Amino acid sequence: MSSTKLYFLALLLFISSVARAQDSLQVQARGPVLSLDSVLMLIDQNNPMLLENQYRALAQNAMAEGARSQMAPMVGGGVFMYPYPGQKVMDPGDKGMFMVSAEQQITNPAKLKAREAYQLSRAGMEEAGRDYQYNQLRAQAKTAYYQWVVLERKMQVLRESQRIMEFMLKLAKVRYPYNQSSLGSIYKVEGRIGEIENMLVMTKGEMAMKNIQLNTLMNLPPDFKFAVVPLVKVPEPIAVIDTVDLSASRSDIRRLDRSIESMQLNLRLENLQRKPDFGVRLEGMVPRADMMPRMFSLMGMVSIPIAPWASKMYKANAKAIDLEIQGMQRGREGLLNEAVGMVRSMAVELQAKRTQVQNYETKIIPALRRNYETTLLSYEQNTGALPLVVDAWEAWNMAQMEYLNNLQQLYLIVVNYEKELEK
Repeated sequence: MSSTKLYFLALLLFISSVARAQDSLQVQARGPVLSLDSVLMLIDQNNPMLLENQYRALAQNAMAEGARSQMAPMVGGGVFMYPYPGQKVMDPGDKGMFMVSAEQQITNPAKLKAREAYQLSRAGMEEAGRDYQYNQLRAQAKTAYYQWVVLERKMQVLRESQRIMEFMLKLAKVRYPYNQSSLGSIYKVEGRIGEIENMLVMTKGEMAMKNIQLNTLMNLPPDFKFAVVPLVKVPEPIAVIDTVDLSASRSDIRRLDRSIESMQLNLRLENLQRKPDFGVRLEGMVPRADMMPRMFSLMGMVSIPIAPWASKMYKANAKAIDLEIQGMQRGREGLLNEAVGMVRSMAVELQAKRTQVQNYETKIIPALRRNYETTLLSYEQNTGALPLVVDAWEAWNMAQMEYLNNLQQLYLIVVNYEKELEK
């Protein structure tokens, strides 16, 4: 082997070892590795928006604890049949009496039970709202995480391209004194190295943005550094999906179901307004005259809500609630039909994009890599020109970048697909 080829080989090994050492140092500086499941778990536990829904549900449950409470009793005191000042009292019995009273309004127990059930249903609405909010945040987190994974792979491609271009530049500079390389080719390679450096800076900035975005979703400090798992499996699309499956899995449908259920309980509560309420009043009287006996009054009361002038309100409210329930049920049907069509069309799109990505992995990129290796070998054997090597590298590099762009699109389709399926 000639001394020139030995020099080229030693130079390539040195560049590779330095690059691997730099990569290991960068991995150590990134902090811990968080999987996607770990990120989602931290969001579920720490995100303030989810905690807000959780506390709202707890507040509704706390309010339900007092739903069966009765009205507070009323007590009073005063005089009864007391003569006005200056009046002449002829009979001791006309001096009047001192009186104390106690009154308790008793709400119909059926109304209290219905009120409690309605209040508990509002807590269920808040819990379903939390599930819906978590689905939105989970989709945002998956999008940022997958984009970060693709950016990591782009960084690997760019670093590899940087090593290749630097190797070509050193090789061209060594050959230039022997008229085996042109000055224009050297400048062309230097320009490509500058472009790669710009792309590295831009990619690093985008990765830092994804880090901050995920920290915000996890309610962690913005400067918390961590790394992502580079390999993410793309799920297979579900072949058949219907409204029954979606109604059981989607949080927005469950939230709508909880709303309809709550409205039905509210309707039941309004219909129970026709039932009477009760009351009891006790009055005790102490006469001012010594010869008069002490007396009391005990009265029981019952409301008559079926009176025409009193029943109009709850009848109108019940009718309005019933119409609102019918509207929500029609809206639920429309939402389910739209979701089924969306999921099935996204499954077709997911399968098509998966095929495109597989073509890049198995056909396009391997062929262009072999083309690059062939032209590089020809250049090393002095049977090819450096511009041809650069062109072959550009074709291979562009194919890798286009593959990663399609992979990112595939991940985004997966995110939307799983968002529709609530996975």
